[in-house]
Amino acid sequence: MHLRLTDEQQMVKETIRKFVEKELMPLENKVLRNEREGKPSLSPEKMQELQLKAKEAGFWGINTPEEYGGADLGQMMLAIVQMEVARTFVPFQFGGSADNILYYGNEEQKEKYLLPTINGEKKSCFAMTEPDAGSDTRNIRMTAVKDANEWVLNGEKTFITGGNEADFVMVIAITDKELHQSSGGRKGVTCFIADRSMGWKSEYIDTMGEWGPAGLVFDNVRVPEENILGEVNGGYDLGLEWIGFARWIVGARAVGSAERLLNMAIDYANERKTFGKPIAARQAIQWQIADSAVEIEAAKWLVLNAAFTLDQGEDNRHAASMAKLYGSNMGNRVVDRVLQIHGGMGYTRELPIERWYREARLWRIYDGTDEIQRLIISRNLLRGHVKIG
Repeated sequence: MHLRLTDEQQMVKETIRKFVEKELMPLENKVLRNEREGKPSLSPEKMQELQLKAKEAGFWGINTPEEYGGADLGQMMLAIVQMEVARTFVPFQFGGSADNILYYGNEEQKEKYLLPTINGEKKSCFAMTEPDAGSDTRNIRMTAVKDANEWVLNGEKTFITGGNEADFVMVIAITDKELHQSSGGRKGVTCFIADRSMGWKSEYIDTMGEWGPAGLVFDNVRVPEENILGEVNGGYDLGLEWIGFARWIVGARAVGSAERLLNMAIDYANERKTFGKPIAARQAIQWQIADSAVEIEAAKWLVLNAAFTLDQGEDNRHAASMAKLYGSNMGNRVVDRVLQIHGGMGYTRELPIERWYREARLWRIYDGTDEIQRLIISRNLLRGHVKIG
């Protein structure tokens, strides 16, 4: 068992870190000012400029297959990249990628939706969560009724990432009520690709963080038959695949953010003096730093294991839930300690710690709450799907 990055992986990690330090971190003060003034963190033009700079450095479509012009670096490298990018709160994403389930489209759908998304010409979002169906994904209520060569969609979705900016949505709706009920919600739902021009509306949801999700409203929205993604009544599995892929990524982001925050705490502890000594000399501070370092390292290995398992073509859902649960909670504990170490300054908006504090709280909710991860993990163990050791 090899517990070290390969030379190639280490090189990519160092290159990404240099990009983050050179191109993204210098923008942090501007991002904070923009957000305080109610402006977008980064303008679309600036985001495109940064993505093109990354492309020149060889980073385009980090996990996109080579046949679509991507780097196809694999899941391990994706995890490493996510950790490095998360060392800053500047909301940057490498260009040249698309949602994992969009690759299930037929050739016509790939031409119309997948390729433009990869090329940055279109923006997508995925919609499964509803006002009464968050963690309980099998309780969705949105319906799609067949009418000649079209499906008529009615219902609402909520907390949809990217829903305010998306040109099209991959949306899950019930297409067979009896099958949906008899299967406990696992069947009878279908995934549709719905263009914004087909009539669905988005509404901004204000949150305690800088993340602005959307509520989507479908009122007799007509979607043509050819816009079914995958198979009729097979949308639930696509939804789980989309969510499952996102879970361990949350853990990776928590690791990267926590590493940066802990470095800030270490620097501050060595500089800040009380009663004639740096607070780094105080055991209360030392233990918080030690505990944080240990927890970050543990979370990192859980994330890398989830990514490695997926790279081997194995089912990583159990590992992904563990990485998400521990990683997101670790991130919350670390940012809380770092704020405490900084004292009153940590609570002010002079430093970005309070911003990270608000963002970190979301990690324990989206893409599956703590409670759902614990349910999944315990159920796998109690039913014998996974063995201890």
